[in-house]
Amino acid sequence: MKATLSWLVLFLGGTIISQSEVLASKSSLSDVKRVTNLGTVSNKFIVELSEASEIPSKRALGTQHEELYRFLRKRKITFDVHKEYDAPGIFIGAALTLADSQDVTDILKLDGVVAIRPVRTYTPPKPISSRPVSPGDAGLPDSEATHITTGVDRLHAQGITGKGIKIGIIDSGVDYTHPSLGSGFGPGFKIEGGFDFVGDNYTGDNTPVPDSDPLDQCFGHGTHVAGIIGANPGNEFNISGVAYTATIYAYRVFSCQGLTSDDIILEALLMGVKDGMDVLTMSIGGPDGWTTATVMVVSSRIAASGKIVTIAADNNGASGSWFSSRPGNAIDGISVASSDNTALPLQTLTVEGVEHAPIFYYDTFPLPINGTLPLYATSNDTTVADDACNPLPASTPDLSKFVVLVRRGTCVFATKLANIAAFGAKTALFYDNGIGFASIQVGNFTAALIQAQDGVFLGQHLAAGEAISVTFPQSGGVAQYPLPNGGLVSAFTSYGPTNDFYFKPSITAPGGNILSTFPVPLGSWIVDSGTSMAAPFMAGSAALLLAVQGRTTSVAKTARTFFQATAKPISSSFTNGSPFQTVTQQGAGLVQVYDAIFSTTLLSHTELVLNDSTHFAGLQRFTVTNTGKTGKVYTLSHLPAGTAVTVTPDTIFPALGPVPLLTQYATVSFDTAEFTLLPGHSHEVVATVQPPSGVNTTTFPVYSGFIYVTSGNESVHATYIGLAASLKDKQVIDNTDFVFGVPLPALLDSFGNFQDGPLNYTLVGDDAPTVLWRQAFGTPVLRLDLVTADTTLVGALNPRTPISFTNSHAGGSFAKVQILGPLLEMDYLNRNDEGAFLDNTFVLSNVFANGSGIPIDASCRVLLRSLRVTGDPANEADYESWLSPIIGVVA
Repeated sequence: MKATLSWLVLFLGGTIISQSEVLASKSSLSDVKRVTNLGTVSNKFIVELSEASEIPSKRALGTQHEELYRFLRKRKITFDVHKEYDAPGIFIGAALTLADSQDVTDILKLDGVVAIRPVRTYTPPKPISSRPVSPGDAGLPDSEATHITTGVDRLHAQGITGKGIKIGIIDSGVDYTHPSLGSGFGPGFKIEGGFDFVGDNYTGDNTPVPDSDPLDQCFGHGTHVAGIIGANPGNEFNISGVAYTATIYAYRVFSCQGLTSDDIILEALLMGVKDGMDVLTMSIGGPDGWTTATVMVVSSRIAASGKIVTIAADNNGASGSWFSSRPGNAIDGISVASSDNTALPLQTLTVEGVEHAPIFYYDTFPLPINGTLPLYATSNDTTVADDACNPLPASTPDLSKFVVLVRRGTCVFATKLANIAAFGAKTALFYDNGIGFASIQVGNFTAALIQAQDGVFLGQHLAAGEAISVTFPQSGGVAQYPLPNGGLVSAFTSYGPTNDFYFKPSITAPGGNILSTFPVPLGSWIVDSGTSMAAPFMAGSAALLLAVQGRTTSVAKTARTFFQATAKPISSSFTNGSPFQTVTQQGAGLVQVYDAIFSTTLLSHTELVLNDSTHFAGLQRFTVTNTGKTGKVYTLSHLPAGTAVTVTPDTIFPALGPVPLLTQYATVSFDTAEFTLLPGHSHEVVATVQPPSGVNTTTFPVYSGFIYVTSGNESVHATYIGLAASLKDKQVIDNTDFVFGVPLPALLDSFGNFQDGPLNYTLVGDDAPTVLWRQAFGTPVLRLDLVTADTTLVGALNPRTPISFTNSHAGGSFAKVQILGPLLEMDYLNRNDEGAFLDNTFVLSNVFANGSGIPIDASCRVLLRSLRVTGDPANEADYESWLSPIIGVVA
C-alpha cells in the first residue's frame, strides 16, 4: 500500500428505490452536511509489520511490536496501542490511535512496516425483512425445502451432519440458552466456546468491555445465523441446521446496537484461527468495490492457509453493478449470494360442483370446519372494488350455513366481516385483488385468503348459477405453495464484479425467507431474509464437506472449487426464454452440497476471469481429472448467462437493480469437444471465448456463462466472466448537474451555498469551504491538492487533455502543476450509491494533510484528481481533474 496522507470513505446505503424514482429525484445543496464525510475511526490505524524472518538482523532488538513503538517514541509520535496482533503467517501488527494522523507518513518509512490502513467501520447487519413467528403462525416457510433444493437432505439421510467440525461465527454473539442450540455454553455443548470483544454497551464510539462470554440476548442476528448452521432437529417448527452436530464458537463483534470496526473483526478472525476453527463465517458487510481493506486481506490469507471462510455478499442489489462488499471481496474467501426460499407449507380446500384442483388458502392449520359447506358470494361482479364494504342488502339470506366469498379491497377486513356477520356468517374466504397472497388479520373470525385467480373462478361460476361447495380437510390438506420467486437469486443480493475485476459473489445459497432461532427473550424464532442467511448456510455446507472428505488443508483450499463446479445455474426469471442470471449476481449458481461432496470429476479451477477488452484473456485453460473408479467419456458445452448492462445508456450512471440483461452472448470454442479419461487421469481443456458482438460498449456490458464438462449423468462446470469494454474508458467523477442542480464537483461556501466566483475564508472554525463531489465509478486514487490561483485546466474534467498552467513554477509539483500542499489522498474509493444519492464532502482546514500550515494571504484553488481504473498513477492523462473557483485565505 502506498503512502497515504489522509482518507475519505463513504458510507454507502442500500436504499431500495426504482430506476424511475431515481431519474425523477434530485437532492438539495441544503441537504449536504458541511463535514468531512469519513467512514473511518478518527486517527485510528492498523499497522501491518513484517514477519521476524524478514526484518534485517540489525533490527533484532525485541519483537516487531516493540521496535515499532521504539521508532514512534524516538520521533516523538504520540500514540495509543489498542490491540496487538501476532499470528505468524497470517498477520502481525497493531491497532493504534495517533494524536496526529499526518504521522502516517513517518511510520511508513520504518523498515518492517508492510502497510498502514485506516480503521473502517461497519454498521450492524440488518436483514432485508424480519418477522418474529410462533408455532401455528400462517405462512411460515418450509426451511427443510432449502435442504432439498441443495442436496443437504440427502446427506442428513446418510447421517452426515457435520460432527467433528468446528465453525466460528463472527457476528453479534449467540443466545446459547435456546433449547435448539443446546441450552448451554462450554465443553460438551453445541456452542463450545467463543469470546465477546465488545460487551453489551459498545456503540462504536466508546470503549469495548470484552469478556469470555459471547451471550447475546439483545440483538439476535448471530443467533439466527447459528440456527441456520446448527439448530437441533425435533423442535416445534421441524427445522434443522445444515450441520447440526458441528461444534460452534461464537465471536461477538457487534453489541446490542452500534458499529463495529476492522480492528475488532481482525482480532476475532485471528482468535478463530488460534482456536482451531475449520470454518469461519461472517454475515457482515458494506459496499466497497475493492479487495484491499484489512479484513478482506486477512480473510483471504486465512482461506489460503487452509481454512474455509464464508462471507455474505451484502444486500445492495438495488444499487446495481460494481457494488460488491467488504469483507465479502476477500479474494480467497467464498462470497455468498442469496436465493429465495422455494415454498410455503399452506393448507388447501377442495371444491365440489365445478371441476377445480385443490385451492391454497393462507393458513398453517386447517380452518376448523367439519363437513362440506355451500359457497355464497357477496357480489356477482368479481371486479367490484368495495365488495362488502357497505351493509349487505336486506335480501341477503341467512349466511350461517355458508362459506362466504368476498373480494379484498377498499375497506379493512374487519368492516367486511362485520357486514357479513350481520347476516349470521361464521366463515369467509377472501380472494386477493392483486395486493399479494399473504397472511391477513381477521381477529377471532374464521377466515383466510385465497389467490385472485381462484376467487375469480369461483365467483364467476357462482354468478352463472352453479352450486359450489367447499371442504376443508382436517388432515392431509397441507401442500407446498411455490413462492413466486422461489429458487431465483434474491433481488437484494449485491452485484459484482469488484472494480479490480475479481469474481464476486462466488456462489449462491438459500437466504430469502429463512426460519431460524432467535434469542429466547426476543421470541425464540424469526423469519429473516438477507445474504446474512446465505453465508451460514454455506458455512454449514462446508462443514459437511470436511466431515466427509477430511479436515485437511488441501480439502479446505479446494472447497470453493468443489462447490462452484457442481453448483446449479439460476435463471433470471421463470418466463420462457429468459436468460440465466448474470454471474455478477449469482456467482457459479446455487450450491449443490451432495454433488460437491461426491462428485468424481475435479476441475483445477472454476473461476475464469477474461478481464476487460484492453486486458482481454480469451484463451482459458483448466484441467479435468477423473477421480472415479471407472473410465469416462467427457463432452464440453457452453451455457451462456445474460449479459449485464451495468451502466444506463447515454449516461455515466449505473443501471440500478434488477440490472437489465441482454441475450447477446459470448461464444466459446474448444480445442476438442470430447475426450476420454481413465481413473486418476487428467486432461487440459483449452477454451477460446469471444465476447458478444454488437453490444453498446458505453454501457460497459459484463458477459458471463458456464463451460460444462459432462459424462453421463455427472456434470461440472467452470464459470467465466468478462467485460466487453475497457475499464479505463469508464468515467469516474460525476460532472453532471443531475443530483444537485449544479455541475459537480462543486465548492460550497461557509453557509453551504454554491460558490461560483472568488471568495475569501479564514479557514478557522466554520469559515471554510467544502469540496463536494460524487464518484460515478470506483477509483484507485483520489487526490485533493491546493494549487496556485493561476493554475488552469485545458477543458474541465477532461482525462485525456493534460493539465496545464499559465506561468512556470518552482518547487513541488505533480506533472506540470505546482502543488502548494496536499489536502487529502484516498486509495481505493468506491462509487457512490445512486439509490441513496450520498455525496463526498471534504472541509478545508488551515493545515495541509502533511501537517504544515496553509499560508495566509494566499490565493489558491482546490485541484481534484481521480484516477481511472487500470490507469497509471504516474500518468496525469489517466486522471480526471477539476479545479475549484479561487479561494482567498485571509487572517
